[in-house]
Amino acid sequence: MLRWLIPLLLISLLEFYSFQAVKTVVKSKWVLGIYLLVSVGVIVYITYFFLTHDRGSGQNKQSLFAIGLFLITFVPKIFLTLILLGEDIYRLFSGCLNYFIGNNRGDYFFPQRRRFVSQIALGLAAVPFGSLLYGMTIGKYNFKVRKQTLFFPDLPPEFDGTTITQISDIHSGSFDNPEKIQYAIDLINEQNSDLVLFTGDIVNTHAKEMHPWIDTFKRIHNPKLGKFSVLGNHDYGEYFDWSSNEEKLANFNEIKDLHQQIDFDLLLNRNVEIKKGQDSIRLIGVENWGKHFKKAGDLELASKGVKKEDFKILMSHDPSHWDAEVQHDDNHYHLTLSGHTHGFQFGIEIPGWIKWSPVQYVYKQWAGLYENVGRYVYVNRGFGFHAYPGRVGIMPEITVIELKKGENVA
Repeated sequence: MLRWLIPLLLISLLEFYSFQAVKTVVKSKWVLGIYLLVSVGVIVYITYFFLTHDRGSGQNKQSLFAIGLFLITFVPKIFLTLILLGEDIYRLFSGCLNYFIGNNRGDYFFPQRRRFVSQIALGLAAVPFGSLLYGMTIGKYNFKVRKQTLFFPDLPPEFDGTTITQISDIHSGSFDNPEKIQYAIDLINEQNSDLVLFTGDIVNTHAKEMHPWIDTFKRIHNPKLGKFSVLGNHDYGEYFDWSSNEEKLANFNEIKDLHQQIDFDLLLNRNVEIKKGQDSIRLIGVENWGKHFKKAGDLELASKGVKKEDFKILMSHDPSHWDAEVQHDDNHYHLTLSGHTHGFQFGIEIPGWIKWSPVQYVYKQWAGLYENVGRYVYVNRGFGFHAYPGRVGIMPEITVIELKKGENVA
C-alpha cells in the first residue's frame, strides 16, 4: 500500500500546484475546465497503462508513448511545483512576520499569491515541455554526421586516408517513420566510406522488431573493405520474461541471423584481417562486455592470432569495456568503437563550449572521442532511441572516422 501512497501524494502535490499556477494566470472557466479534463485524462491513461502493462514484455511503441507522455506531462509540473512551493514558503514566513509585528492586513493570514510568480513559473515550465516535445517529434530523427580524423604513426601506409562509417544502437523496435530512416540510410551511403561498422543493439528485445526494416538497412552500400557488426546488451533478450530458455535462445539466434540478412558480417569474439594492397589491419569484434550489463565478450578469444605489432580496430558495444580492460591491455588496441550510452538522449552540446549529460556520472566515456597514451575510444551517440521516445540536445549520430598516418598535431 505504501508504494502506491507515495506516488499518489507526489502526483497530487504536482497537480495541486500546477492548477494553482494556471488558475492564477487564467481566469476563463472554460480553459480551466479543459486543463482539468486533460490532466485527469492523462493521469487515468498512464495509471491504466502501468497497471496493465506486462513489464516483462519488453519495450514497444505503447510503452514508449506512455513514458513520453509521462515525462512531457510531469517534468514541467515539477518546475511549477518547485517555484510555487518556494512562493508558499515565502508567504508563510511573511504571514508569520506580519502577524507577530501586528502588520496583518485584511482577513487573510497568507499574502495573496502573486500573478507574476505564476507567470514566471509557467514560462520556465514551458522550456522542458517544449524541449521534450521537440525531442519526441523532431529530435529523435535529427541525424547528425560527425567527422573525426585520427593520426597513427604505425598505421600501414596503404590505409592512409581510409574512412570508416560507424553506426550504433539501432533499436529498430522504436522506429515509427520509414521516410526518416531511409533518409538516415541515404546519409550513411553519401559518406562513401571504405568500411561500415555497426556496434550493436539492432533491436530492443525481439528479432521481429527488425523485420519491417530489413530491406531498408540492406540498402547500406557494400564498401570496398566490407560491413561488420557486433552485438549489444539488448540483443541477448535479457530484459524479457521468456516462457522458456528455448524460446530465448531461438530469439537470440534469429537476432544473430538479422545481421546476415542486412549483409553485415557479425563478429562474435573473433577477428578478421582486412587487406588493402600489400598491407593489412585487424578488425576485432567482441560480444557485449559491460560493467553494469552482460559480460559475454572475451577479448583474448576475439584476438586469437592477432600480433602485438598489428594495427588493431576493436568493436565493443559498451565503452565501460574500454575503460576497464582495453585501454590497459598489452596488445595495444589502437582504436575502439563503442556506443551503448545514447548520450542519455538528453544533454547539452555546444562544440568548444560545453558537453554535458547526466550519463557522464555513470560512464567516463559517454559520447565522442577519448584518448589514453595513444589508444582511442570513440563512443557513438546512437542511431535510434530507447525508453524516452525522443532526443533533446544529444542527436542521433552517424560517425565518419578518417585514419591518417602520422603524429597527432593536436
